[in-house]
Amino acid sequence: MDPVGQDVNLNSPNKGLPVDLADFPAEGTLGNSGSPLPPGLTEEEAEELRIELSKVEEEISTLRQVLSAKERHATELKRKLGLSPLNEFKQNLTKSWQDVQTSNAYKKTQETLSQAGQKTSAALTTMSSAISRKLGDMRNSATFKSFEDKMGNLKYKVVGPRGDESPADSTTPTQENLPF
Repeated sequence: MDPVGQDVNLNSPNKGLPVDLADFPAEGTLGNSGSPLPPGLTEEEAEELRIELSKVEEEISTLRQVLSAKERHATELKRKLGLSPLNEFKQNLTKSWQDVQTSNAYKKTQETLSQAGQKTSAALTTMSSAISRKLGDMRNSATFKSFEDKMGNLKYKVVGPRGDESPADSTTPTQENLPF
């Protein structure tokens, strides 16, 4: 049996039976619209190509129908299993995220960022200790103590004494005659 002469339509009652070329019209799918034949092609060869093209187009149509039926069947099975498009999307995202996490690039990036975080933390701890030490040194310095004494005197002059002394005994300026 010649494969060119076989009916490949799966739904055809003549499935697998030889096809008689006389069953096809003289004008194939492309038709004989008066267009000239390509060079080197006889009328008989062109007719055979038209018939073959017709069969291929019919097969494509059949395959589309079969695919459509399979897609509908798959959708029905998913519906029965409770798989919605949203669930499938979530599963795809989860799988993709797991794939990313197991990739070498992700692992290397994670390791690098972890090391950078540890180094940054150590640097900040060192810097914090150094600043605390410098502030303690500064507070114990003669300049700071002198400044602190001056501020205390200024506070005493502005606010006045606190504690056992009475306001009459103090020589602090009143609100009306402040030096500022």
